[in-house]
Amino acid sequence: MESHRAGAPRGGPSPALAAQAQEAPPVRDFRAALSAPGLGVIAECKRRSPSVGTIDSELDPASLAKEYVDGGAVAISVLTDSEYFGGSVDDLVAARSEVAVPVLRKDFTVCESDVYEARAMGADAVLLIVAALSGSELAALVSLTESLGMTALVEVHDEVELDTALGAGAEVVGVNQRDLFNFQVDPGRALRMAYLIPAGVVSVAESGIGSARQVRALEAAGYDAVLVGEHLLKSADRRGAVSALLSSTGPGPGE
Repeated sequence: MESHRAGAPRGGPSPALAAQAQEAPPVRDFRAALSAPGLGVIAECKRRSPSVGTIDSELDPASLAKEYVDGGAVAISVLTDSEYFGGSVDDLVAARSEVAVPVLRKDFTVCESDVYEARAMGADAVLLIVAALSGSELAALVSLTESLGMTALVEVHDEVELDTALGAGAEVVGVNQRDLFNFQVDPGRALRMAYLIPAGVVSVAESGIGSARQVRALEAAGYDAVLVGEHLLKSADRRGAVSALLSSTGPGPGE
């Protein structure tokens, strides 16, 4: 199907999907949640990942989201991809119904229908990966996301991708420290790129974060939030793990 918007990627929504998006619950402000004073934690719900395999096959997204928020998380990220992460739309709906914070739909968002689908299920933000889109596609999807009231978390891995993200109008940028091809984590990538992110752009450090010391360093470098998944999911006390990452004194877990 040809997109109905000039310059937008193929995959426009059906009339039924567009209507569902308009009837979805009111959007919660993801960008504002990350912009609040202090560094925020976006805590992730996922059953498995390509890099580590199964993490928690019995995960209950509703109770997990509540644990995260009780620990101090300012937003929740939910993997809805089934093939690689074992997620579903139902996971996002369940998590969002249990908490009052914004929820990010983390999936492979590559066309207009994906954005409308995210809004229809109640997502407050979507992930747009620069490496998966052309510059014009990214700009069109950022614009569409904002027109539906949601926030686009635009994910980059290097300086070139950051330039593309900023050129596309990204207002929230995530620096992913995990390589998309070999899954290796470069724990210094976010710190090296911090000074390149302009003031006024909300910044998020992603992947390979598992201690309060790392969180403090990222905050000092100017990051507004961190997105953490595996470290929290592998903890026996997930509420406490979020709280420990936010601790301003003493070593965090894994130190």
